[in-house]
Amino acid sequence: MTPATMELPVIGTEPRERADAARNRRRILAAAQRLFAEKGVQCTSMDAIAAEAGVGKGTLFRRFGDRATLALAVLDESERELQEALLHGPPPVGPGAPPCMRLVGFGAAMLDRLEAHLDLLLDAELHSAGGFLRSEPYMVHWLHVRMLVEQARPNCDVDYTTDVLLGALSAQVFAHQRRVRHMPLERLKDGYADLVGKMMTA
Repeated sequence: MTPATMELPVIGTEPRERADAARNRRRILAAAQRLFAEKGVQCTSMDAIAAEAGVGKGTLFRRFGDRATLALAVLDESERELQEALLHGPPPVGPGAPPCMRLVGFGAAMLDRLEAHLDLLLDAELHSAGGFLRSEPYMVHWLHVRMLVEQARPNCDVDYTTDVLLGALSAQVFAHQRRVRHMPLERLKDGYADLVGKMMTA
């Protein structure tokens, strides 16, 4: 089965948890979300999250490993919404539009998500020791973009082009553009649409 025809994996399909493990997970995620909102991601330690959730540090680290993994877990709901839009939503993000239009729609959706959750996405990307690029959400995005690139321009280096298009949507690039260069969000969406157009017709 090629990546172009591969069924996209959907997050949240892991085996059913024990009741106590599920309860601890919910408490940890709720505590992390509260502290991230109150203090900011960078100022919230794993020790503080464990204390807020009322669980041992060992429980927290066994479940999530590090703060970057926990940040991705807190973003689970927005990731589910994005994947639902990719699989079943209206065009141009969902099925029914030409591949180039879907790539532009995907970029706009990702930029909106970065705008809404930048600190969490930045932490997940920067502090995962490379794990972010191997995470399930990133691989779903990669497979989706690869499928559309292959449909739009099958004779290009599909994998490389996919990496370039996703690289332009990284949290680090977005943070620099928005917070250092003060580029408006609509300018970034227009720029991404122009990038897709040039790469798909070169």
